Amino acid sequence: MLETTRLLLRKFTMDDLDELAQLRADPSVWKYIGEQSRAKVEERLRYYISLYEPHGFGMWAVVHKAEARLIGWCGLVFLDETPEVEVGYGIARAYWGQGLVTEAAEAALDYGFHKIGLERIVAVALPENTASRRVMEKLGMKYQRNVMHYGFDCAYYSITRDEFQRRESSKSATEAQRHVDV
Repeated sequence: MLETTRLLLRKFTMDDLDELAQLRADPSVWKYIGEQSRAKVEERLRYYISLYEPHGFGMWAVVHKAEARLIGWCGLVFLDETPEVEVGYGIARAYWGQGLVTEAAEAALDYGFHKIGLERIVAVALPENTASRRVMEKLGMKYQRNVMHYGFDCAYYSITRDEFQRRESSKSATEAQRHVDV
């Protein structure tokens, strides 16, 4: 389990199917990932769970700590039939605009680089999905090019472990300076 200031990221179980299916049934949530029937959500959930043991990562249930409820998903999975690892995320509409996706995705990147030892993590989004692309940029990921994945033309971003660590060091220095200035 991963913990951030406001969130818990825990392994999904099949007991999460009803809540996840309900969350992914919202057209505003599936707008950029495709319509999500219950059968499709169940198939994806089984895939997420299948990654935990052999790889040490997968997609996690995002739980809002103060409300103790499932509000989304975030984690690391293999990018569409490649050996590359991607960070992916989604959150219920009621929680948009609060920085929660960035908070969860940053925890996933940290886990991938520091616990799993990945050298590079990627992310993709439809080019018109500006909210997801902003999250990637806030994480320090850099746009590389457009590529075809999941049957769509996608904006492809990446970040290396070294880039992430430099970003963390810079962020820590800025926060330390902020405390001195107060």
